[in-house]
Amino acid sequence: MQHPLSLYNTLTRRKAPFQPLNAPFVGVYLCGPTVYNEAHVGNARGPVVFDVLTRYLRYLEYTVRYVRNITDVGHLEGDADEGEDKIGKIARARQVEPMQVAEGYTNLYQEHMEALGCLPPDITPRASGHIVEQIDMVQQIIDNGFGYESNGSVYFDVPAYNAAGREYGKLSNRVVEELLAGSRDNLAGQEEKRSPLDFALWKKADERHLMRWPSPWSDGFPGWHLECSAMSRKYLGAEFDIHGGGLDLMFPHHECEIAQSQACNHPTNEAQVWMHNNMITVNGAKMSKSLGNFITISQLFSGDNGTLAQAYSPMTARFFLLQAHYRSPVDITDEGLQAARKGYRKLMNGLRLLGKLREFSLSSEVIKARTVAPVAEGKAPDTTAADAELNKLVQDCFVGLNDDLNTARCIASLFNLLRKLNGFAANPATLATVSAAALEEATTAYQALVQDVLGLRDEPRASAEDLLRLTLEFYQEAKATKAYDKVDQIRAALKQQGIVVKDTKAGIDWAYSEE
Repeated sequence: MQHPLSLYNTLTRRKAPFQPLNAPFVGVYLCGPTVYNEAHVGNARGPVVFDVLTRYLRYLEYTVRYVRNITDVGHLEGDADEGEDKIGKIARARQVEPMQVAEGYTNLYQEHMEALGCLPPDITPRASGHIVEQIDMVQQIIDNGFGYESNGSVYFDVPAYNAAGREYGKLSNRVVEELLAGSRDNLAGQEEKRSPLDFALWKKADERHLMRWPSPWSDGFPGWHLECSAMSRKYLGAEFDIHGGGLDLMFPHHECEIAQSQACNHPTNEAQVWMHNNMITVNGAKMSKSLGNFITISQLFSGDNGTLAQAYSPMTARFFLLQAHYRSPVDITDEGLQAARKGYRKLMNGLRLLGKLREFSLSSEVIKARTVAPVAEGKAPDTTAADAELNKLVQDCFVGLNDDLNTARCIASLFNLLRKLNGFAANPATLATVSAAALEEATTAYQALVQDVLGLRDEPRASAEDLLRLTLEFYQEAKATKAYDKVDQIRAALKQQGIVVKDTKAGIDWAYSEE
């Protein structure tokens, strides 16, 4: 590629050319959902962004291992070290097994990700399936002097970590003294901790906790931060290429991940590049149930939400999210979603155009205009200038992607390229000004960027049932007007599709052909 891929690293706070640790292999880890309820629209942004990232890395011929976890244990209320497990609380209220809750919401989440065009991760590990690895990591942290047991629970010792020359707070750019000043003066409810900054690696289960496992310290469960460190290490190694997640996870979740990994494998930062997608608002306000603007992914697709005027398809939602750079905030409004639907359909119309352009380009008229006519006039066919213009439009699309995965700029460049292609389609004679090779490169790049990289696919505008009903209405009209040639034509066309028209006393109906 002419322009190397550069990514913004939250850890260094700068953009730099992406250089995999072990090219052509690339390891990517994305923090997945805690499956205690249905995912909301904000939960969709990270998976869509990192789906495009992995797609583009593969387009650049890297061999990617993409891991996105499922948190099904250990995430306590308020993201704290005290309280009830989020999944366990729902299970208790419904009087079902916690894993029934987790499994149901996991399946729904994966259905939504598929609808949004996200390719399945290569590995989808679950926290509950990696208890052994987490216990092993806790023991390593204790052995290295950065963890301590207290009443059956184990905590990470942040002061000891910093005293050893590490920097707790470096990812989120927070100073330990400021964190201490901002913490509560006492440790009410956290008396087991030596410092208010310490966080749980393993928690002893009390009578409220339905999920528990035996460990050297107690029957309990792992701390929320531990799972990602343990699972990323298992599947991607002690240090890998890219770790992603929402901006809200930077502190404390990702900060704690780095500390845990360094406590085991110093000097690794777990990932060499940390990427964080920004947050989503709704009509300019933070999304929350108390404000009545909380939108689940299902509600976005169905329109069954008072905040929305209508339903929006999965591909409209995906295009909407990709219209903004991933590090910029996104505000969900009906106007914005409706505009996104128009933009998405423009790109889809462009895909439908490509085959026609290729046919036009290879037509005898264009070939003659491109070669025979200039030669007859004593001129050598010269498409250099037009080819260069078309090539620049193509390369501009990649400039955005290579600049920290700027999908917004890529989409704007795709519209510029599409405008040129539409011009060719409106006046096929102008295809003689460009070479067949340049046009093939442009149409191939357009298709690859829209479908393979941005992951946008065409959505049917009408159901098969609607189209069949409309066809039968035409059939009935043709029969009423005695246009029997049309009647026979419609019958024959439907029969080719395995449909038989049935004229009955009750009216016109259809059935599947049994032949």
